[in-house]
Amino acid sequence: MTHILRRHGGLLGMVAIVLIFWALLPETFMTAQNWLNISQQIAMLLVVAAVMTVVMVMGDFDLSVGAMASLAGVLAAVLFTLGVPVWAALLAALAVGLLGGLINGVLVSLVGILPFVATLATLTIYSGLAFLVSDGRTIFGRDIPEGFGNFARGGIPLWTVDERTTVFPNLTLVAIAVTLLIWIVLEQTTYGRRLYAIGGNRDAARLAGVRVSALRLSAFAFTGVGAALAGLMYASRVASANPTQGDGLMLTAIAAVFLGMTLTENGQPRVLATLAGVVVLGVLDNGLTQLAVNSYVREVLIGLIIVAAVGTSALGRRAITGR
Repeated sequence: MTHILRRHGGLLGMVAIVLIFWALLPETFMTAQNWLNISQQIAMLLVVAAVMTVVMVMGDFDLSVGAMASLAGVLAAVLFTLGVPVWAALLAALAVGLLGGLINGVLVSLVGILPFVATLATLTIYSGLAFLVSDGRTIFGRDIPEGFGNFARGGIPLWTVDERTTVFPNLTLVAIAVTLLIWIVLEQTTYGRRLYAIGGNRDAARLAGVRVSALRLSAFAFTGVGAALAGLMYASRVASANPTQGDGLMLTAIAAVFLGMTLTENGQPRVLATLAGVVVLGVLDNGLTQLAVNSYVREVLIGLIIVAAVGTSALGRRAITGR
């Protein structure tokens, strides 16, 4: 039994969380509509956490993802107000995400600045740019094209009851597509195996002929584009954009990756495990909200649960390996 708990404690804990909320909220928690709501609520976080997994596979971090999400959202919204076509505004926002990711990659892989320091600096830069672009204001509905806002509210029709149609949300579809893409890249390609080699031993990977600098640069580019996409998804969902809308994404995405790592055999970041971590955070937030728990108390409880999950996994792995 002890061996099972050590190896599968994280998974058992996640199942326990679901069962507890099911018992406390028997009429609403396990309904299909609630789970569809959860999937839409976590869509932006899942996109950021999935691309964050790409850099964390190498042992790196990107602290600028939240600021980049804000910058991309307000940039697109400002372009909308200037009459720029929706497709062009969206491409411009994604291009800025790519550029920001490349800047992070250059600072880390070519200049040699520690990822924590480099992306902390760019976090400040991108956040400041978001305020400059938006003039520090929220850009509201009448400036946002109707089709852009309707995308987040739409989806694939599933069933109709009392003239009300339940849909599988578009935002969830986008998040699933991104996660699937990252899974293919990391798990099914030589590129992904080289990223894992860098994370295992950077010097050994370099001696084996792996282009470490180029791969780190490309991984940060992935993360920048993903963060920008998440910012656009958020702006579509609320039909507005503001320069602080992505502030909570970075820490939560890193927490989701670490939660997922408690499920893997060797503690490596894996995108499907990250998906499980995101779902746990979404379930926690949804369940505590339905129980009318104060938002500040929710943050404390979620933080404690993350510490408990990661700490238990680390202790269990140490007991197994003896290290």
